[in-house]
Amino acid sequence: MPPDDELIRSTMLELLAATRDGTTICPSQIARRLEHDERDWRALMPTVRNCARALAREGRLEVTQRGVVLSPEADWRGALRLRRRRRLP
Repeated sequence: MPPDDELIRSTMLELLAATRDGTTICPSQIARRLEHDERDWRALMPTVRNCARALAREGRLEVTQRGVVLSPEADWRGALRLRRRRRLP
């Protein structure tokens, strides 16, 4: 049985909490942590991206591409990175 959204979201936030400010992680890191077989973690990637989108909408993380923050409403294509939301000074 594949991991549910809550487990994916909590794993994503756990991995991000362990990073330094400004450091990014790849969504595949979440999928690989939850599913060890390559076919299984690759199949999990759309769900991981959907969970990242939901957390970005909630303001809990930022999704970036080539260093640019993407809107959670945008049509994401290609390689993405995730990072903790930057705090305003």
